[in-house]
Amino acid sequence: MNKAEKILPYKNSGSGKKEQVAEMFDNIAPKYDFLNHFLSMNIDKIWRRKSIRLLKSEKPQLILDVATGTGDFAFEIYKRLKPKKIIGIDISEGMLKVGEEKIKKRNLTEYIEFRKGDSENLDFEDNYFDAVTVAFGVRNFENLQKGLAELFRVLKPSGKLIVLEFSQPDKFPIKQFYGFYSKYILPFFGKLFSKDKSAYIYLPESVNAFPYGEKFTQFLKNAGFKSAQYKKFSFGISSVYFAEK
Repeated sequence: MNKAEKILPYKNSGSGKKEQVAEMFDNIAPKYDFLNHFLSMNIDKIWRRKSIRLLKSEKPQLILDVATGTGDFAFEIYKRLKPKKIIGIDISEGMLKVGEEKIKKRNLTEYIEFRKGDSENLDFEDNYFDAVTVAFGVRNFENLQKGLAELFRVLKPSGKLIVLEFSQPDKFPIKQFYGFYSKYILPFFGKLFSKDKSAYIYLPESVNAFPYGEKFTQFLKNAGFKSAQYKKFSFGISSVYFAEK
């Protein structure tokens, strides 16, 4: 078990990580999009665009977006790549409800579909998708290795995996600023706007515990992926990982 799997949103709850993560995202869903962009100063949009470029030459037509949340990554993928179909899954019904409203508003029901689903027990056949993406979701997996093995299973041979996730900067002064921001600024504004202080304490804790960089590429290799590589964004605040089945 890696350290991230032990980090829980509600430490006094008797339920498992999966149930707690679903509850947490249900609680913060109404304010999630606003807070996500506000607290990242919209830099997260740039990270998404740069990550999607890694798939452009592949021209995938059937894409699975895991831990899709309210669908920001799925919508950006459609905008940039115009695949025939994107299926987004998430364990939070609250987040999916927000995402489904966005699908209707943008008239994309023919191209994007959201379903409730568990990354560690995907309800799809083997070798089904041209590409699988995950943005800021793998650190919330209850069992990281099992989840990655499932992503590998549903990918077609030579299919591509893109994982965008927070990491940790290691150079002065970004490291110090990021540490202060995560410990004090993020929980303050998270509690102020979302009314769920625990969620915005959990989020930086889960980042700190996540096995980023070379450690995560080893998890990908253990799941069967080849050519596992990564690239840092914004001095290492986030990283994109890309691998092939």
